[in-house]
Amino acid sequence: RHAAAEVAIPATQAAGPVDPGVKGPYRTVRGEYALDGVKLPDFPEKVEMEAVVVAPENAPGKRPLALFLHGRHSICYQGADENAAQAWPCPAGTTPIPSHRGYLQAQELLASQGYVTVSISANGINGQDHAAEDGGAQARSSLVRRHLAKWAGWAGAARAGAPAIVRSAPRADMSQVFLMGHSRGGEGVSRAAMDTLTPPPPAQDGYRGKARWTIRGLLLIGPTIFGQNPVPDVPSATILPGCDGDVADLQGQIFVDETRGVSRGTALHSSLYVVGANHNFFNTEWTPGQSVAPSFDDFFSDGTDPVCSPGTPTRLTAPQQQTAGATYIAAAARLFVAGDDRVRPLLDGGGVRAPSADPARVLSHALGAQRTPALIPDETVATGGGVRICTQVSDDANDACLPPDGGARSAHFVPFAAVPEPGRYAARLDWTSAGTPLTLAPRRPVSLAGARELALRLMVPPNTAGTRFGVAVVDPGGRRTALGDVVVDGLPGTANTTSYWAREVRVPLQGLRGKVAKLELVPRGAAGRAWLIDAWGWRPGTPAPRQTSLPRVDLGTLSVDEGDSGTRTYSVPVKVTGRGHGQVRLFLTDPATFESTSRLATVRPGDRTIRVPVEVRGDKLHGQDETTMLTAKAERGLVVGDYAGGLEVRDDDPAPKVSLAPVTDRVAEGRKLAWRITLSAPTEMPFSLWAYPRQPTGTAELSSTDVEPDWFREYGFEEPEPSRPLSQTPLGAYAMLPQGETTGELTVPTIVDGADESDEVVELHFEEGSGVAPVTGTVTG
Repeated sequence: RHAAAEVAIPATQAAGPVDPGVKGPYRTVRGEYALDGVKLPDFPEKVEMEAVVVAPENAPGKRPLALFLHGRHSICYQGADENAAQAWPCPAGTTPIPSHRGYLQAQELLASQGYVTVSISANGINGQDHAAEDGGAQARSSLVRRHLAKWAGWAGAARAGAPAIVRSAPRADMSQVFLMGHSRGGEGVSRAAMDTLTPPPPAQDGYRGKARWTIRGLLLIGPTIFGQNPVPDVPSATILPGCDGDVADLQGQIFVDETRGVSRGTALHSSLYVVGANHNFFNTEWTPGQSVAPSFDDFFSDGTDPVCSPGTPTRLTAPQQQTAGATYIAAAARLFVAGDDRVRPLLDGGGVRAPSADPARVLSHALGAQRTPALIPDETVATGGGVRICTQVSDDANDACLPPDGGARSAHFVPFAAVPEPGRYAARLDWTSAGTPLTLAPRRPVSLAGARELALRLMVPPNTAGTRFGVAVVDPGGRRTALGDVVVDGLPGTANTTSYWAREVRVPLQGLRGKVAKLELVPRGAAGRAWLIDAWGWRPGTPAPRQTSLPRVDLGTLSVDEGDSGTRTYSVPVKVTGRGHGQVRLFLTDPATFESTSRLATVRPGDRTIRVPVEVRGDKLHGQDETTMLTAKAERGLVVGDYAGGLEVRDDDPAPKVSLAPVTDRVAEGRKLAWRITLSAPTEMPFSLWAYPRQPTGTAELSSTDVEPDWFREYGFEEPEPSRPLSQTPLGAYAMLPQGETTGELTVPTIVDGADESDEVVELHFEEGSGVAPVTGTVTG
């Protein structure tokens, strides 16, 4: 292994068997529709039902439907004004940004290949999701399914009443639906796939009715997945933009990793790392020079970033990025909907490329399909050599897979609700010389019968090349079988990128007889480090996934009054629907310490809830409302929809009365102005009182250079020079009384400036609702 002298573009891969980026045989027709807006739960304003349609002309029979959903972006524009008002509906004089028109290149490509495509607008969600506990995922799912319901009707008896562009298109085959989501749209279409299989609680859902469609697969671009709750039985491919400055942690990797072990594992889940792509430019309406509204490059660096700054060899131009995106959207559709297995090597770690996407370097690895678990690192794995089972999410440097200071970032290790997070492990490999085996032994020997190759997801540091391992397996009787060598290169990376990402490498399983009791990785080079994410028996092919309606867990929020005395126990709402066995990990976060505790809960057939008790102690002390947060994550055999809930405790005690009395409100230069604060009763939390200077009437005002410089910097957030009246600064002086204390002091420290001047005054006004009258302090010259 050697460190690259400079950032290098990954080597060009061989071309795959087919190129899904090649235009198909059909001419296309384009148009738009705008239906009446719809009301979604918890949103005060209606959300638009608008879309752009691109469809094939004269394509025979019913055609598969591809629906596109954009992400969260500014919603209104007014010419070139970058500070246009943002509200929903868009204020008078502004226009909604047509984010849904940003994928026309991909729509045209798919339509030429025979797909009816529709890209829907979601500005009404983007303008109202700021208070949604799930970031708007459920609302986006509802909107997607509202459109799908319309298309289901238009494919049947409601055809005559369909919009003109829909009637100009072939009828949609609703048994062959493909969803593409960008950014928060990715999480939205994933939730739509889940809600199609396992409906959410009616009170949370903005769609009513049966699902008259089947979702065959998902393509997600730079998606969020705040709930870390992918749909295990619906195939997916996730694009991770290597220069993403928005979803910069590349949390979309969770759409792959968190399907592991949850269900049958037959659905393919692919991760596609696109070197040099940013977040916004996959959408032309978010791209400068192409968008009708002001837009920007989301990647930011104080200086020139050798990987991601525009003009560097690794950074893609906007057209290059958009062409790569369209090509891999078509690749996913061709595999998941059309069932063309020749496309699979582009998505499942086959080490090939689609020439249409050139010069983009698109690297892939995958889980699911024809994979059999060989070794999944956890605490039961026995290790030898320089192997250590490490925790993916930990604040303990001795336990964490990567240093917890954040300097090295891996898409595999994105936190969820707790640090440390139990149940998430990898194997860290360290060696100081070549030849010493690094060993990992699962708790029980595993059978790889039927597998053709051993696939390893191995991660090495960015900007390294040529890390080579010999791979061998040992059977229960001690017989060792050498399988061959693998070579792993790191990704181009800097401190501004998330570049710790596993490459998939494979070796043939020729000569293997019986089960595998131990895996050996023998470093061929000098000192180095790597991480094994997991290992699988692999064989070619894409089995038809069985889309199973797994049991589903949804959390809710209960609001209660604190009360004046005693202790009461309440249960956080947890709703279980469906039938079957499963396990879910629950995280309960203390509102005072922010520390989380977790436990595994088992769901059995017939269960309709999981009891999560929370104690509330009443008192007569004024405080603030507190929320004990509950979050949930699927472990096996079920899915989690609404992943966040909790118990909201309303403080029902009146605020104490505040009085202020001067201690020293007339002082010489260099002394402190001071006022005593008295509360009529103690509080159950620290109490603060804020004061802001206002211009006094008819007298000279104290200036920024009349007060102690460090004090002014701390409370005014600016430098004292140049001298200016305090009322012309952002100064906010405050006093903090510790919990339980009823007296304190507000001070303004002054300095001797040596100037011969008249008395100067500071007039302090207090925050609204405090009930405290303004005060003045005088400094004599």
